[in-house]
Amino acid sequence: MIEIDERALDVLLAEDPGGPVVMLNLLRFRPDGGRESYQRYAEALGPALNARYGLQVEYLGDGERPLVAEDGQAWDMVVLVRYPNRQAFADMIRDPEYRAVSHFRSEALLESVLQPTVPLTAVA
Repeated sequence: MIEIDERALDVLLAEDPGGPVVMLNLLRFRPDGGRESYQRYAEALGPALNARYGLQVEYLGDGERPLVAEDGQAWDMVVLVRYPNRQAFADMIRDPEYRAVSHFRSEALLESVLQPTVPLTAVA
């Protein structure tokens, strides 16, 4: 599954513990120009859309051969993106400006994982 549907966004918001959310993106690109299409998607988001929703790319890296994984679990790219809260993420996904460029992401990917993560507080 590549697309985010409205039901998934509703569940994300219903389970909101509050505070920031870091979205783990595991990406497997189509061999016929997927990486390039994903680059167009990233560029199309642009600084204005990123700033509007408080999006911050915390980490972006190419995947390499996994040390521990089943066959088929290697990913081409890993991206960690921080949002100030889940509502900001949902609002961005629902924004018509975002939807106008999201096709580049869909065209780029064979498979993906998009998983919200919640920061753990250190126990003293």
